[in-house]
Amino acid sequence: MLQDIFNPTRIIAELGGKAIVFESGRLANQADGAVWMQCGGTVVLVTVCSQPLEFDKDFFPLTVEYSEKMYAAGRIPGSFFRREIGRPSERETLVSRLIDRPVRPLFPKGLNEDVQVLASVISADQENESDVLALTGASAALMISSLPFEGPVAGGRIGRLGGRFVLNPSFGQQTQSDLNIIFAASHDALTMVEGDAQFLSEDVIIDALEWGRKKIQPLIDAQFKLRELCGKKKMEFTTPDEDSFLVMRIYELAKTAGIEKALRIPDKMPRKAARKAVKESVIEGLKNNLAFMEKPENLRLVPDIIANLEKKLVRARIVNEGTRIDGRDVKTVRPIQIQTGVLPRAHGSALFRRGETKSLVIATLGSTTDEQRVDSLTGDMTKRFMLHYNFPPYCVGEVKPVRVSRREIGHGALAEKSLRPILPSDTKFPFTLRVVAETMESNGSSSMAAVCGGSLSLMDAGVPVSAPVAGVAMGLIKENDKFIVLTDILGDEDALGDMDFKIAGTADGVTGVQMDIKITGLTTDIMRAAMQQAREARLHILGEMTKALQGPRTDISPYAPQHAEIFVNPDIIRLIIGPGGKNIKAITAATGASVDIEDSGRVSIFAPTAEAMEKAREMVAYYDQRPDLGKNYKAKVRKIMEIGAIVEVLPNVEALVHVSQLDIGRVEQPGDVARLGEDMLVKVIEINGERIRASRKAVLLEEQGHPWSPEYTARPPRQDRHDSGRRNRGR
Repeated sequence: MLQDIFNPTRIIAELGGKAIVFESGRLANQADGAVWMQCGGTVVLVTVCSQPLEFDKDFFPLTVEYSEKMYAAGRIPGSFFRREIGRPSERETLVSRLIDRPVRPLFPKGLNEDVQVLASVISADQENESDVLALTGASAALMISSLPFEGPVAGGRIGRLGGRFVLNPSFGQQTQSDLNIIFAASHDALTMVEGDAQFLSEDVIIDALEWGRKKIQPLIDAQFKLRELCGKKKMEFTTPDEDSFLVMRIYELAKTAGIEKALRIPDKMPRKAARKAVKESVIEGLKNNLAFMEKPENLRLVPDIIANLEKKLVRARIVNEGTRIDGRDVKTVRPIQIQTGVLPRAHGSALFRRGETKSLVIATLGSTTDEQRVDSLTGDMTKRFMLHYNFPPYCVGEVKPVRVSRREIGHGALAEKSLRPILPSDTKFPFTLRVVAETMESNGSSSMAAVCGGSLSLMDAGVPVSAPVAGVAMGLIKENDKFIVLTDILGDEDALGDMDFKIAGTADGVTGVQMDIKITGLTTDIMRAAMQQAREARLHILGEMTKALQGPRTDISPYAPQHAEIFVNPDIIRLIIGPGGKNIKAITAATGASVDIEDSGRVSIFAPTAEAMEKAREMVAYYDQRPDLGKNYKAKVRKIMEIGAIVEVLPNVEALVHVSQLDIGRVEQPGDVARLGEDMLVKVIEINGERIRASRKAVLLEEQGHPWSPEYTARPPRQDRHDSGRRNRGR
């Protein structure tokens, strides 16, 4: 029987004065779960499908894809094919990660299903954001599907206007807010945090998150109600039982092979080699054991079982001894080394090392033509600051395909938003800025190394940033009611811990946060302890950075573009541009400079060298010249009249040469001396506002040795005219 599409199941939740609609049964009914999420005129359709795996994989194959359809905002895509291209945009990738991070930990371990979550923006009202709707919709679709899912969770955005928190602020409100945090939360705790702030204190961030978690509870309740009304029966799933005899034997073999000793090696690569040797020893031990020889599939379980043992041993050591893998206590930051100006031809560069994590970060200055242009639902946008984070395989000693992963895009976006608040305005420093963080070596917290190195590279390039920014990654070990926060975590501590909490900021406050957890949620007490401990670490790192570079360099690199601004008469902008852009193209071709002209008459010039800058400045100024009194000009005759000739002494500047000033002797007809389109050497003899008078006669007299002075009159003295008249009458 066909379902009535005009009678779907619908739940409405009130949130911050807005109605959030959960609807199922109208679209995508062949999906395992489908939910229509709507707020105002913004609609996101989220679907969930799954299929059994043909063979077991070493990871849970969850795929989350968020896409924005241009028709949602009444726009046609700007791509060549005029359709949404297959490769997701940076924003689509970032939102996909925002959805993936809080829902992935809520699937049971060992689920043998290939799961795909698709979120599509099909209507956008330019006021209500779609990303948090998609996050909540993904949880709702999973709740009503047949998949086992330990949800629900809900997403929200927190802004702050005039010191007051705002839930899910509009696009306009976001531009005025000093806080922009996206979070996910369950009924009891936070599960994911991502955002930026304008130098706010840790207490403000914590209060905002706790306030936001309480405010979005209606979205949690709505998902439970939706599941009651239209949820499918959950598939049968039981966590695979462990072979306790096999686990015990592997533990014994691993301990005999020296697993505990291997986990006390402070350096990453020697520790990795020692752990590998332990694993190989365990496998050999099982192969030689008659009890396991007939079950070769047990060998596939060795890596996971050893990993569980390592996790237990390291966590127990931290809890019982307060000592970590590399011998540090829980609050100490690894040793820091910094070198600036590493690359001789780069505009700015810094090498930042913290322990075994090392990042080479390069800052490049460009002109306004280098701004990134983005085609989005809200229209064409431009970015004058970009930070790109790279994680090449060699930084961890591996061989992998070289490509830009979602992780790299996400880490770059976090570092970018962490540094953005310290940048000067485009009116003060109109350069386009690009920072590239090349991860040279990695053992945890490479994204925060990109933040520190990025701040240093900008200062090395002479960018007048307001303050340096540092970042640190915090970890967590939680056993029952006891928890221990770890400062500056290693890669292995990230893998075996319960939290990865990255916090960046200046000495005055937080500028960027990102948190992912592997437990059911994070309480306010844990977050407060983590942020306070992170502040202590951040101040220490900022102190080390100040030792290397106290502030921005006073001059930009000689290899950076040179910049100058001049102001011209708006009336002559058309002359600078020329017909079809002829003149401005000629300036660019002759100097290599880019010239940006505003309607106000502000001209911004970027040139590759100081010499090119000066030449470009002169070529632009040529069209905005003003004549000087008493100066000779090679003018072109533009018009001939009875009273004289109109000549162009400078581009778009005309002067009248009265008939009495065309020659030393009497001129009966101006056309006898002036020829249309020909050149004429004249002297400017009068400037009265916009009225300019010139004289060819003055130039001729000078050639005969009669100097000109400002007292020179444009017309012959009255007495001369009277005398001349009397002489004529006498004749």
